[in-house]
Amino acid sequence: MDDNAVQNIQTEDSTRDQASSMDSANATDNNASVSQGKRLKIFNKAMEKSLQRLIADASFHRFAQSFHPFYKDNPQTTKQIHHQFIASLQEHIQKDINIVIEECELQCKLEELDRLCEAAKDNTETAWRPSGLPEQDISSFLMPYYRKQELVMRRKLEKLTKENEELARTVQEGRSAIANAEQLIATQVQKWKAPVEQLRSCISTLCPEEPFDEL
Repeated sequence: MDDNAVQNIQTEDSTRDQASSMDSANATDNNASVSQGKRLKIFNKAMEKSLQRLIADASFHRFAQSFHPFYKDNPQTTKQIHHQFIASLQEHIQKDINIVIEECELQCKLEELDRLCEAAKDNTETAWRPSGLPEQDISSFLMPYYRKQELVMRRKLEKLTKENEELARTVQEGRSAIANAEQLIATQVQKWKAPVEQLRSCISTLCPEEPFDEL
């Protein structure tokens, strides 16, 4: 590939990049006209710049160098293929970005973050910052949670302990009631034994031939 061809290719790349930048700028202006949060605008600008850099890396000059034999024989076809490739690449990347924004509800979340930042402006308390020691940061984050869970478990343990004590008291009262009933029955049996024995003696005296058990 001679110097004139390379220069022409670079000129075409520059023109195409400028046109792409203008299109992206117009799209950004149109998006800015819609009510959006600051962070979403920053996200769109970052995605736009990343897309421009990606398109610039896929310039026709590099494309032609990679397919130099084909470009040498079919320069116009190569240009058309590259143009379609860039258009398709830009379209699919933009679709993927839009899908991420929609599925992750990025606009709502970023707007909520804007509202939180706005509400925190009047807060004079020092915000948390990492200490540089991951173990200490994780411990400071997890310890309050573990302490809260420990307090919950202690309350549950106290509740279960009280319930067990009440159940044990109820069982003990039931056992005492059974023991008292048994004692009452035994007492009544002892009271009935003497009259029964006297009755047996009287009957045996009156009817010695007939056993008392057969009556």
